[in-house]
Amino acid sequence: MLLRVVTYNIHRGRGLDGRLKPGRIVEVLREIDADVIALQEVVCGTDSGREGDQGRFLAEELGLHYQLGENRKLNGAAYGNVALSRFPLKVVLNHDISIEGYERRGALHTDVCLTEDEILHMFNVHLGTAFVERRHQARRLSARKTGLLHNEDLRGAKIVLGDFNEWTQGLATEMLGSHLKSVDIRKHLGGGGMRTFPAFMPILHLDHIYYDGPLELKALRVHRTRKAIVASDHLPLVAEFEHTRLVEKGQVLAGAKRPPVPSPS
Repeated sequence: MLLRVVTYNIHRGRGLDGRLKPGRIVEVLREIDADVIALQEVVCGTDSGREGDQGRFLAEELGLHYQLGENRKLNGAAYGNVALSRFPLKVVLNHDISIEGYERRGALHTDVCLTEDEILHMFNVHLGTAFVERRHQARRLSARKTGLLHNEDLRGAKIVLGDFNEWTQGLATEMLGSHLKSVDIRKHLGGGGMRTFPAFMPILHLDHIYYDGPLELKALRVHRTRKAIVASDHLPLVAEFEHTRLVEKGQVLAGAKRPPVPSPS
């Protein structure tokens, strides 16, 4: 059983038509049917009914576990990154990776309990729009000895994913790529297939996935359907991994059978 992972900036649930409809995000995520989901730009806790608490609403609609990493307030509501998972989540830490003078940013660390013995350490990030921000944030994540990814307590596989706001080979890309394997969509999907923003006519590659440990990339795609084009200003980036240690042990991940994602070429 492969582990399907997606990163998706949902743009507060506001779509191409300017309408705030978190229900469309639910529909897109149902199309993808992922095991582990990293969302950015999520609003949780407004007075606009059940859909106003977007993290809880998405989790309940999809039947998944969820955790919120609040980075700041937006009109009185919590605003930040959300982790959703078929598997139980524990060790939830929202690391402050902000730089003074810029918008508050966080790295939401959640431990995904794949089995009793195997943990996936997931870091869901939304990096800054300025070069100086991303430089600071990349170092906070990956600097040797002091970086979040080098914590000696992280004994399982690691995955770092989210909206990096970096579409060229910048410092964040170089630093994370020096410590982790990159889901290189230029290699797997080619020039046109690598773009995730803006959803209607994507020209930029802002969303990234990095990983290490006993994970082997088996499939990759940008999820570009009619619903996804309308639901947010980003397209979801979807990857499937084989957990080689579980394969060696003869263990499988629980989950329903799903249609496969196209394999990397």
